[in-house]
Amino acid sequence: MEAHPPPADTVPRLQYMADRFKTVRHATMVLSQPLSAEDQTVQSMPDASPTKWHLAHTTWFFETFVLRDFAPDYRPFDPDYHYLFNSYYEAEGARHPRPERGMLTRPALAEIREYRSYVDRAILALLDRNPPEPAQQRMELGLHHEQQHQELILMDIKHVLAQNPLRPAYDRRAALTPSDPPPDLDWISCQGGLVEIGDAGNGFAFDNERPRHKVYVNPFALANRPVTNGDFLSFMRDRGYQRPELWLSDGWLHIQGTGWRAPLYWVKEDGEWQEYTLGGLRPLNPDAPLCHVSYYEADAYARWVGARLPTEQEWEVAAHQSGTDGHFMDAGLFQPDARWNPNGPFFKLFGDVWEWTASAYAAYPGFRPAVGAIGEYNGKFMCNQFVLRGGSCVTPAGHIRATYRNFFPPASRWMFAGVRLARDN
Repeated sequence: MEAHPPPADTVPRLQYMADRFKTVRHATMVLSQPLSAEDQTVQSMPDASPTKWHLAHTTWFFETFVLRDFAPDYRPFDPDYHYLFNSYYEAEGARHPRPERGMLTRPALAEIREYRSYVDRAILALLDRNPPEPAQQRMELGLHHEQQHQELILMDIKHVLAQNPLRPAYDRRAALTPSDPPPDLDWISCQGGLVEIGDAGNGFAFDNERPRHKVYVNPFALANRPVTNGDFLSFMRDRGYQRPELWLSDGWLHIQGTGWRAPLYWVKEDGEWQEYTLGGLRPLNPDAPLCHVSYYEADAYARWVGARLPTEQEWEVAAHQSGTDGHFMDAGLFQPDARWNPNGPFFKLFGDVWEWTASAYAAYPGFRPAVGAIGEYNGKFMCNQFVLRGGSCVTPAGHIRATYRNFFPPASRWMFAGVRLARDN
């Protein structure tokens, strides 16, 4: 078939996408560099996946949803990978069970790296041929999908390494940051009223951020800063984990069954609290934002102080008073930053820690999932989960926006999740 050059006005866009593709794919490999092949094979719990699996699955996504559909001459790297590295796409057929991803000692890490290179070359070759608009949209989705997995790589390997009694560091340079005393807790009033939330169509957004729609929000106030480790220590000293009146029934049952008495990764040694970080075990910094708490713990703390968690609608309304600058993955600290710089009226509304909201994860009015396997990306998880907002210290910079809706079950706490309080005005 005769090749034709793309129209001149599409060249900058295609070049931008090629450059962005190489940047995002390279960033994933950089995250894996501090890890041994053994590190990258281990699965520490069913919710966490091995690094090697993340490297393969993100590649599977491009191979399956871009190359298969838009590059007729493409030949799969290995047909067995379609089964091994599918995550949850039922429309794509059978897949290896999620809790058993750590059993995949083969294919070896070196083969997965070859797989990535093979698919990367094919994607860049497709971009050279001026692919149709649907293919470019699918590539853009794939890049944002890979950025989500970059965050998962850091979340999951932290959980893996924390199980090791030696408490090894992912990177000794991580979590080394100066510390400032946090600002006094203050309340930023928001008028509420009939407001619009959701994606306004100004750039990329996931389907669960659409359609933009009107909601009525009562007047409220949002805390100027997130809850700190020191704040939560006060809750613990007041027997917060032992007082059933502070807890949702399901949360109380959960902490009785698990024996939780502190946030995940907190360790008490010789009477002093320490925290396992990606830089190894460090003394707990009371001035840093609280991290690695579940929805249940966030809700109990809010009750203890006589406040509540914000709804996701309130959070988004307040976010329009703030820029989206913050402390993200690209800073290389991989731990909430204890320096407190205001961004508008708020501190750390974006970055550092995801903030639990009181909103169940559900479809916006008029939401329609895409046809086919891509439609399984978000919509089928709209049950038994709560929304988090704002991004974290392991979220890639530029990946977050005011409308971004993250979601996790209420007992989850291996993600970098914290608390910001709200109250009625």
